[in-house]
Amino acid sequence: MSTPIRRLTSLVRSFSSSATMSQYTNRYIGPANTLEHRVFFEQDGVPVSPFHDIPLFADQNAGILNMVVEVPRWTNAKMEISKEEPLNPIKQDIKKGRLRYVRNCFPHHGYIWNYGAFPQTWEDPTVAHAETKAKGDNDPLDVCEIGEQVGYPGQVKQVKVLGIMALLDEGETDWKVIVVDVHDPLAPKLNDIEDVERHLPGLIRATNEWFRIYKIPDGKPENVFAFSGEAKNKKYATEIIHECHEAWRRLVSGESPAKTPSYDLSILNTTLEGTPGHVRPGDQVLRTIPPDSRQPPAPIDSSSEYMALSLQDSAEHYVTFDFQSQNGSTFLLQRFDCILDILKTLGFLFMSGLESRTQIKYPSEVYSSEGA
Repeated sequence: MSTPIRRLTSLVRSFSSSATMSQYTNRYIGPANTLEHRVFFEQDGVPVSPFHDIPLFADQNAGILNMVVEVPRWTNAKMEISKEEPLNPIKQDIKKGRLRYVRNCFPHHGYIWNYGAFPQTWEDPTVAHAETKAKGDNDPLDVCEIGEQVGYPGQVKQVKVLGIMALLDEGETDWKVIVVDVHDPLAPKLNDIEDVERHLPGLIRATNEWFRIYKIPDGKPENVFAFSGEAKNKKYATEIIHECHEAWRRLVSGESPAKTPSYDLSILNTTLEGTPGHVRPGDQVLRTIPPDSRQPPAPIDSSSEYMALSLQDSAEHYVTFDFQSQNGSTFLLQRFDCILDILKTLGFLFMSGLESRTQIKYPSEVYSSEGA
């Protein structure tokens, strides 16, 4: 192992063994629901990258990892770590020039878990996995946190790994790691994937269904899974996490190119000395980050305000109809096929109403707890 790589490995381990990651704070730029909105990360007042600077392991010996929350449960805005922008802030994904919102698919309301990513991981798009036979999707590892607390964009949770699913998304391997917040009341009882079915029956099946159907309202076919949709256990998930952590190490150290004809990733960081992207506090690039300007969320653009609700009838045919959500209160239902669908939908709206009143512990001046 060369000296720079050995130094990087030592740095990663030292940060992993340090104190809890609760000292991370967020710098909010622009109002939510706008193209300008960004969520930057800071540690002791110094900007850091959630892709590169936040350690993967909060306590490696205890099997506790850090997870960056991008999308809170029961919300629709597709927030994600920007791999291309300096210091990788969270921003809302854009599709055809417009902000992207994931549509509601019956009986689910928005994302059904806290959705996010593991820092210091990368699904290498040049390497095909031996079992899925598909290359990585060029993203940090995706994480589904199933605890009861609703998170907020930019939150850093400490979690333990339970299992993993392999989505095959447009020919790429897109791993979905199932985890639970270590502070969740059920955490002591959840230690592997079979414990999830025992204590939260139906959740793994719902997770499979959600990823399978969530693109159908956009006119796309069902997604497919490797392993026939089976959720692999903790041991398998841990192996994948370590593989993606090693792929990230190659990326940030310069062994794997950050810029190719297919992608241009930012490896800028403030903690990994000796890496090509390292900058020191006070560097000019850090001074270009705007100051915190948190504002109330902007109204959702009318062109993005309509979402779709997919119903699956007994013949496995998906019926899609539109509804409008304004603070979770106004719904325009264009058609029902039968009284059963009406009853199903009423149940969905009732549950959505309960969910919209759930206390979400993030800054109220930045995000509304009754979003789309």
